[in-house]
Amino acid sequence: MNRQAVILAAGKGTRMKSKLHKVLHPVCGKPMIQHVIDNIKASGVTEIVTVVGYGAEEVKRALQSETAFSMQTEQLGTAHAVRMAEDVLKDKTGTTIVICGDTPLISEETLKQFIHHHETTGAKATILTAKTNHPFGYGRIVRNEHGSVERIVEEKDANIEEKLINEISSGTFCFDNTLLFELLHEVDNDNAQGEYYLPDVIKLLVARGELVEAYVTEDFDETLGINDRYNLAIAEKIMKLRINREHLLNGVTIVDPENTYIGADVQIGADTIIEPGVMLKGKTIIGENVFIGANSIITDSEIKQGASIKQSVITESFVDEETTVGPFAQLRPGSDLGKQVKIGNFVEVKKARLHDEAKVSHLSYIGDAEIGERTNIGCGSITVNYDGKNKFKTVVGKDAFIGCNSNLVAPVEIGDYSFIAAGSTITDSVPESSLALGRARQTTKEGYYKK
Repeated sequence: MNRQAVILAAGKGTRMKSKLHKVLHPVCGKPMIQHVIDNIKASGVTEIVTVVGYGAEEVKRALQSETAFSMQTEQLGTAHAVRMAEDVLKDKTGTTIVICGDTPLISEETLKQFIHHHETTGAKATILTAKTNHPFGYGRIVRNEHGSVERIVEEKDANIEEKLINEISSGTFCFDNTLLFELLHEVDNDNAQGEYYLPDVIKLLVARGELVEAYVTEDFDETLGINDRYNLAIAEKIMKLRINREHLLNGVTIVDPENTYIGADVQIGADTIIEPGVMLKGKTIIGENVFIGANSIITDSEIKQGASIKQSVITESFVDEETTVGPFAQLRPGSDLGKQVKIGNFVEVKKARLHDEAKVSHLSYIGDAEIGERTNIGCGSITVNYDGKNKFKTVVGKDAFIGCNSNLVAPVEIGDYSFIAAGSTITDSVPESSLALGRARQTTKEGYYKK
């Protein structure tokens, strides 16, 4: 059976009070609409149309080829919005899901069960519903004396009795595609808002004697639509705990799940230990048996098995097995650390390759450089890579020793097994197995203080 989806994302989202389009605000590091798209695809939908309006170019730029797009130039209601997808979907058969782009908490599993219920019951429409003791603001599910769905009534159109109903519509629907686009033309705007409501299609189907079903999700939190920053913060917390729970069940130790922030696309191996305050962002991949110390921030990086990260910031970098970083180190984009490398406190690395067992233990800057196996970089050493206009590379061979407070002025090469005396400024390349000194001769003036 064909499965299509229409994602509604045309509204301005004025309550967010933001220049960024509402559906592009991130939840656990990913735009909320991207969560919707990912879950829709995982549920078996093969074609997606996103209805855009306000900020259309911004949304298109963010989603690119993830979806087709239809334009709603006037926001005249949800039924009107779905009609905008008619040119793309009107000739399709099968099931069409209609879902809002601001509902990132509706899970892949719920969508699968929802679609399965719709298709196995033979319903022409199915509503994703939930029950709550605080239904204010939601459309209520009105059932007849037999328990069948009769209609959905919006908050502003509900009478006192209808407002007491605790089963609410999530705003997500499954429809028979052919009937959906046929009945959308019959929806009117005779209501308090003067809008064309998609739920009125339910009323039209019931009037025709067609079967309308409701699938009740047990988790009311999934129905949360994000309309303002407060909703956004709630969604962030719910999804954060959902993500952390999944990692915990997969064998990751998270010492304090309430205060650990893991992005939706992060992968973590078993027996890794994560202390409080850690933030793992983007497409980060963490191997097994890794230790990540408190308040570390790792973004779009890969940390291999057995590595240890202590109170450090790592961005777009690679850390190989058994390597230690920190405390208080920074790996900037392009850092590539081999096996059993040591990066100590207050070391900054940028666009540099450090081969296996190299050591930069403290208070150094290594940028635009290649450091050979087992080479030791002394405290306070700097690769001087920038002349004010251009960046240049420093290459240090294997088993070399760079004394404390050395400046390696790039472009420069230091050969294998070479020694750089402490306090040297090196401007010329050093051959293999050599000692290089670049100090000014010391001058001592005795009795200078008295004079």
